[in-house]
Amino acid sequence: MASIEFVRVSKSFDKNEVISDLNLKIEDGKFTVLVGPSGCGKTTLLRMIAGIDPQTSGSVLIDGKDVTRIPPGRRGVAMVFQNYAIYPTMSVRENIEFGLKNNKVPKAERKELVESIAETVGLSDYLDRKPSTLSGGQRQRVALARAMVKKPSVFLMDEPLSNLDAKLRVQMRIELIELHKKLGTTFVYVTHDQVEAMSMADTIVLMNKGVIQQEASPETMYREPVNRFVAEFIGVPPMNIGKLPDGGDVSFGFRPESAVLSAEPLGLHYSERGTVATREMLGSETVYQIRCGDQAFMVKSAEDRFKVDQEVYMGVAADKLCFFDADGKRIRGKAEHASWLQAMRGMLYA
Repeated sequence: MASIEFVRVSKSFDKNEVISDLNLKIEDGKFTVLVGPSGCGKTTLLRMIAGIDPQTSGSVLIDGKDVTRIPPGRRGVAMVFQNYAIYPTMSVRENIEFGLKNNKVPKAERKELVESIAETVGLSDYLDRKPSTLSGGQRQRVALARAMVKKPSVFLMDEPLSNLDAKLRVQMRIELIELHKKLGTTFVYVTHDQVEAMSMADTIVLMNKGVIQQEASPETMYREPVNRFVAEFIGVPPMNIGKLPDGGDVSFGFRPESAVLSAEPLGLHYSERGTVATREMLGSETVYQIRCGDQAFMVKSAEDRFKVDQEVYMGVAADKLCFFDADGKRIRGKAEHASWLQAMRGMLYA
């Protein structure tokens, strides 16, 4: 196992600086997920750890040691890509032991190691088969096994599940969580899918335009977003954001499950009258889009009571509301927060 640290790291491609003066500590043995929109810099960070695309300036430390001048093959890391990168003409066994052969590991030791790891990832019955006969999930396991055989101190995964269908992605997420628990190794996982990040991570690092927006546990990031970008990126549906009347550039937000719908006026801190614009019945819950004047809000409800075009009242309790300033930063000062709550008190739009 190993911790990873970025110290004042910058990265430029030609004259385009994509990461500037970044500091980050990835804890030893944790499942850390780097998440963010395409082009935010998350894969760039992963490739710096691997040594594939070294930083332009600053230091990358693995287990406290600066690895800037250490080649990729000697960093003690293993990388798993989204396209599997397995050899189609080789059997599963040959794919897994390929690196061991190159490193002159004796045949008996190779056999024992390959079979042990194949059992760990559920491939024991497939060792003599070619990749073309395997499902997408099984091929991804081959890629994982080939990484595991190196006994790395760090696993790097670049969107490894993006080529799988939705049902298989859910299954593989569970398998990766269990694998991490079994190995206890540092996992650094890159994805643009915030559902993957929320379901798998010990720690999420959310990035945008090369800048870390927030680093926190999934629970903290969901419940206590530090800015509007985090609030709107994390959550399905994301946090509702609305404009305050006469509030200037200040906006308010609430999670879809925090709102209450009723056919009658509500006595909650924030209340609005609106119309059901859309309704999605998802089994255990129904997601409504409520149109209130020129604004629309998503509401999750355990009750499937309302129909499209029906007039409803929507309310949110004071402790479920948050506020953001003109720059999108969360307003946390007690006095300032209280003043905006007061501005909303009893607000009911006709």
